[in-house]
Amino acid sequence: MMKKNDFTLNTVTYSSETFSLPQIAESGQCFRMETAGGGTYEILAHDRYLRARQEGNTCVFFCSPQEFESFWRPYFDLDTDYAQWIRRIDPADAYLTRAAEAGKGIRILRQNSFEMIITFLISQQNNIRRIKRCIRSLCLRYGKLMRAPDGTGYYAFPTPEALAAADTESLLECNLGYRSKYVLAAAQSVRDGMLAPEMLVRAGFREARAELLKLYGVGPKVADCICLFGLHQLEAFPVDTHIRQALEKHYPEGFPFEKYSGFQGVLQQFIFYRELFPAGEQK
Repeated sequence: MMKKNDFTLNTVTYSSETFSLPQIAESGQCFRMETAGGGTYEILAHDRYLRARQEGNTCVFFCSPQEFESFWRPYFDLDTDYAQWIRRIDPADAYLTRAAEAGKGIRILRQNSFEMIITFLISQQNNIRRIKRCIRSLCLRYGKLMRAPDGTGYYAFPTPEALAAADTESLLECNLGYRSKYVLAAAQSVRDGMLAPEMLVRAGFREARAELLKLYGVGPKVADCICLFGLHQLEAFPVDTHIRQALEKHYPEGFPFEKYSGFQGVLQQFIFYRELFPAGEQK
């Protein structure tokens, strides 16, 4: 990311006990959100750029009120009351209660659906550092150079057309490995109208998941990740190694999904964060 000297920007201040940039950045749902030190984060979302700083429960967004209301407020899902879901957790479930307390600042971001399809295809059998590097390389090679109001240069996420025009060899140079063919096939499916991400957003969870499973390289876990993080379908409950181990240890008779119908994915994030950062290590 290319930077120029900061200029005085409009700012928006938001305070909540259930919003934490550090926790969101470590929640495994976004890979273009980086710490810049001093509680400040740089966030890239599709073709937008934002600087934000968190101090305690208060966050300062360095953007105009208009941009905040039109893009960043919905992006961070700030109009949803996450506290009411936390209150619905069975108090007898000590593990889930602790997980929610540990990760209560996490929000399910409303991210671009195409970006999430590509992102979670890349995430397969991959670690977070390498996923970030792959996505950064894709954006540098195929994304459009943009400028933030303060002069900061950054690259938007590639369009389906830009990625569909690539070739496997070029994608391999972005460190995608065997995932290159999955990314190319997905981009071509969107470009050619065989898959319409905007239609998936409006579809129900089961219908969207079934359509995603038709994509080359998409299995159940990746489909669930796309549904939760790209379509904001909160019924989705992706199961990776961390989640599987937690379920086997704490819910040997099965997780009570029916009890938490409609926001299972929020609880999945609390569990994931708890497993990633054991007690005493939370941000």
